[in-house]
Amino acid sequence: MSGMVGGMLTAATSVLTRAVELDTKARMDEAVVCYQEGLQLLMDVMKNTPAGDSKEKLREKVKTYMARAEELKKLVEAEKQAGKYHEQIHIENDSTGHSYSRLFGQFLDATLTEVIVEDPYIRSTHQLYNFLRFCEMVVKSEAKVRSIKLITGQDERPDQRSNQEGKLRDLATSLTSYNISLEWQYSNTLHDREIRFNNGWIIKIGRGLDMYKATDGKFVIGFCDFDLRKCHETTVDIFHQKHVNTSFGVADT
Repeated sequence: MSGMVGGMLTAATSVLTRAVELDTKARMDEAVVCYQEGLQLLMDVMKNTPAGDSKEKLREKVKTYMARAEELKKLVEAEKQAGKYHEQIHIENDSTGHSYSRLFGQFLDATLTEVIVEDPYIRSTHQLYNFLRFCEMVVKSEAKVRSIKLITGQDERPDQRSNQEGKLRDLATSLTSYNISLEWQYSNTLHDREIRFNNGWIIKIGRGLDMYKATDGKFVIGFCDFDLRKCHETTVDIFHQKHVNTSFGVADT
């Protein structure tokens, strides 16, 4: 086995081990994603392995993992259709690997057209950057989103309010280039942190979008890539309701 193929096998084993771990913890949707990634790597290894016992063993592993991935997909779909799907992810303090794309990306499918974000703390500059990164994830996805709606709080200081309003206006202008409208309203009584997709998925994050720790500088690993950024401890709850009413009035901005 060549060094390249050996490296792919090591990577496949690592991802599939993670899939089994997530499967054991009943984190089904994440497990499916890992199974799919690991299977793709394993099939690439199999293609580059000569005929013989080693190739047959790889083929059996692919069949086993594929069968489990398909079984989990059916379980997720059944719970989703019944409106009973619920998954909880505990993010440990200082852990990494929890970018918005990794947490939410699999729910941004082609049926999604509207996103609603309720988060009282999209106010300061770094929180607004978090929201910008979230919007970038939406733009890059396969979803056909045409509307993003934000409900958040306002700072008591006039200069901070002006900063918040200006940056949201800049972002709204930028999103029009992608045929996406951004609307926002302010609420002084908002406490919940929730993201709602009109394809039925609902995500609640204990800390909201502001779940990442500050880096020690702007030129250090993790400043740009949130998968490499350390997190605060928090809990992410993901569930699906077959019929979700996501409509609400948004004040003029």
